[in-house]
Amino acid sequence: MAAVRAEVAKAVVGQDAAVSGLLVALLCGGHVLMEGVPGTAKTLLVRSLAASLSVRTSRVQFTPDLMPGDITGSMVIDSGAGALSFREGPVFTNLLLADEINRTPPKTQSALLEAMEEGQVSVDGVSRPLPRPFLVAATQNPVEHEGTYPLPEAQLDRFLLKVVLPIPGREDEMEILRRHADGFDPRDVAAAGVRPVAGAEDVLAGQQAVTRVQVAPEVAGYVVDIARATRQSPSLGLGVSPRGATALLRAARAWAWLTGRGYVTPDDVKALAHATLVHRLALRPEAELEGVDVGAVLGSALASVPVPR
Repeated sequence: MAAVRAEVAKAVVGQDAAVSGLLVALLCGGHVLMEGVPGTAKTLLVRSLAASLSVRTSRVQFTPDLMPGDITGSMVIDSGAGALSFREGPVFTNLLLADEINRTPPKTQSALLEAMEEGQVSVDGVSRPLPRPFLVAATQNPVEHEGTYPLPEAQLDRFLLKVVLPIPGREDEMEILRRHADGFDPRDVAAAGVRPVAGAEDVLAGQQAVTRVQVAPEVAGYVVDIARATRQSPSLGLGVSPRGATALLRAARAWAWLTGRGYVTPDDVKALAHATLVHRLALRPEAELEGVDVGAVLGSALASVPVPR
């Protein structure tokens, strides 16, 4: 996975946290919601990751008129045989880029739910398994809300991580301009030298290795205590569910493996807590009116839990 990170860096400057988030999700068999203003390399990042892996990839630009069948596939008439046959949609891939997922209505958004949770698609009463590994990398724009459909809590909970891509620092932005001045084309990552360095078998082997990372009872208790602290926060109407707690543990195991350890530490849990949990929390209406930041509330809940030694 270090080689994959090096290949992505050939096209994407900075955004190390987002790269790490995608790798963690890939190793957990989870999905990532990426949020950032236009121009922060959300799409380029996913395309660069896809180019560094020998896996099937596809991209869907979500629009208000997109239908569920446009994602999952549909039954069509085979002109030769004169019978109905199933035509696979773009979800039948290893890495799906769902661009601007909040631009399509809930009916179409929900078409991804079964695929993300069950790894299969049901059409015309038949369940069809998706390829493995399977990762949905969805993007959304946090500043332009006109004509958008906010993701419901049930779908947000299906994302293992929510990664926010910030505006890069001055030095990184200077490097971006230098690369463009030298002829870099973000639509052609292969020209930037990004080459496949791992395949689906390598990803699946990594997923198996992550399941062997040891978790001490004290660390598991630390994860549970963090989840319970969010449920007791007076500012939150919705705290972390048991699914959120298991997601944090999975992400921490993947992070430990990526950093070369066979066991999880409390620091691994803290490193992944914000990205894994913040999108699963909902403020009380009165807290929203007061302008309370949900990330700050999560930070307070984390600080209130004793760290095991």
